Amino acid sequence: MRHAWHRTVRGRAAVGLGAAVLGTALAACSDSHGPGTAAPPSAHGGTASGTPAPTTHPFNGGTTGLANPVLAVKIENTKPALPQAGVSAADIVYVEQVEGGETRLMAVFSSKLPKRVGPVRSARISDLHILPQFGHPAFAFSGVQSKMKKYIRKAPVYDISQENAGSAYSRSSARQIPYNLYGDPKALLKKAPKASAPHDIGFRFGPAPEGGRPTSSFTAKWPAATMGFTWSAKQKRWLASWGGRPDTAAEGGRLGGATVVVQYAKTTRSRFHDFLGSYTPLIQTTGTGRAVVLRDGKSYDAKWSRPSETAGTTYTTADGKPMTFARGQVWVVLLNDGKPHIP
Repeated sequence: MRHAWHRTVRGRAAVGLGAAVLGTALAACSDSHGPGTAAPPSAHGGTASGTPAPTTHPFNGGTTGLANPVLAVKIENTKPALPQAGVSAADIVYVEQVEGGETRLMAVFSSKLPKRVGPVRSARISDLHILPQFGHPAFAFSGVQSKMKKYIRKAPVYDISQENAGSAYSRSSARQIPYNLYGDPKALLKKAPKASAPHDIGFRFGPAPEGGRPTSSFTAKWPAATMGFTWSAKQKRWLASWGGRPDTAAEGGRLGGATVVVQYAKTTRSRFHDFLGSYTPLIQTTGTGRAVVLRDGKSYDAKWSRPSETAGTTYTTADGKPMTFARGQVWVVLLNDGKPHIP
């Protein structure tokens, strides 16, 4: 299969050589059986020259922090990690399946920063397929297994892991390792002074489209985890639950977003596995697929499309019109396209 990434490198020979190496390496990480292998991330990022500055923030539709750098943080999402710190300040929260059917979060910050964020945990190969759409963001994580280090080095991210930015992290005495590592977002960004500013990643904000089904709650299921989202008319957002219990923030209140995108994407087996032998899932976030978008107490059937890894993800309604999001935090919940399974 030929991807848009290959067409890009033909016109950029100097960058293309490094990108080709990364593409070959990441292809080797993916499931080699059958179609659907995710396109390799580009070796460079950023917006095209001459692109006008946004008048609203492309991640949340707001009007503040339009030029602030992009910081992505990998956060634990199992019971020992709760309640998590800093998640409520994120512009976008991705929920990804990891080994054993559990989940982790990747919180993306730009418009504002919390005082601390965590528990910070290790990165996964799916992160490197999601992040290129943000240009060249700062990426905070506790570490990766040794076999994955070379892919991190070649990815279009600024590596501000604990290994490279140790002074920006601290351990909490209130929790046990590995659930006690926290990052200081301002200190983390000082380690990545050239991190990309936000740009269009495909989200569209505005009044709700016509139609939609009145919906009070939605439950997302993975093989070993569940997250629920219940509409609160008073707060005008979807309140999150974890394992059937309220998902609270360390700072107080409930986690949750104004818009929840339930994105169904093929989940296959990568070549990585943990020390127990459980294989790491690879979530195919390029191509097209179905989605359910929750906003304003309604659910909308939608289609997602992402032609390449440097492109954003667009969402359209059943009649092909842009699926607009409510202004505020967006959760992107990635589920297998089919029954929950461990690849």
